[in-house]
Amino acid sequence: MDKRFAVLIDADNVSGKYVKPILDELSNEGTITYKRIYGDWTRPALASWKSVLLNYSITPIQQYSYTTGKNATDSAMIIDAMDILYSGNVDGFCLVSSDSDFTRLAARLRESGMYIIGMGEKKTPTPFISACNRFVYLEILEKGDSADNAYSAEPQEKERTERHDGVELKTVKAAISTIIEEVSDDDGWASLSEVGNILLKRYPSFDVRNFGCQKLTPFIKSLGLFEIYSVPSEKGNVKVMYVRNR
Repeated sequence: MDKRFAVLIDADNVSGKYVKPILDELSNEGTITYKRIYGDWTRPALASWKSVLLNYSITPIQQYSYTTGKNATDSAMIIDAMDILYSGNVDGFCLVSSDSDFTRLAARLRESGMYIIGMGEKKTPTPFISACNRFVYLEILEKGDSADNAYSAEPQEKERTERHDGVELKTVKAAISTIIEEVSDDDGWASLSEVGNILLKRYPSFDVRNFGCQKLTPFIKSLGLFEIYSVPSEKGNVKVMYVRNR
């Protein structure tokens, strides 16, 4: 059964151009039960959101800015999140913002057993990223959406060697190697999916798309440090992938 998600978007910190990639990405995780966006809709700056909200059936939540310099939108989003949590109608939340003010909210929801996906721009502070089970950079989603299937399975050398938003490639390589050692069998083989899941838990912002790949297997192969082999699953049409250190 698909996980049910509530998508809560901070309109003050997110552009409307990201909405389609956000919803497309989340559809890979489960079913979207709530779609709400928060902001002061009397502000001319948010007028461009109207067509986006209609096209994607997102419910706008009005929150007036009572005091200059204070973000009332944050409070409204936090209150709604807790109401949804106690309703028992969802299995997880997608918090869309680049604001560190939602760090405690993400942590609190995780404490209640919710699966938390954060989405924000690359300026998002590390504490908010770390508070999520998984964090996705909006720039990566937009790039992938515009490029469709035009990508190479092998990342470019420049992309593989440069730093990517707090997680360096050398850090990822070392982590993969360590995880394989920790979970492998006597012959050194480990389930690739298990390795990927543990890697994501240790580095919530890790995303192979940051390194020019679309899937974990091509990314692992491109590193040249690991052996990979596959065996047919019981279903026959699905392969189970295994990896070990060379």
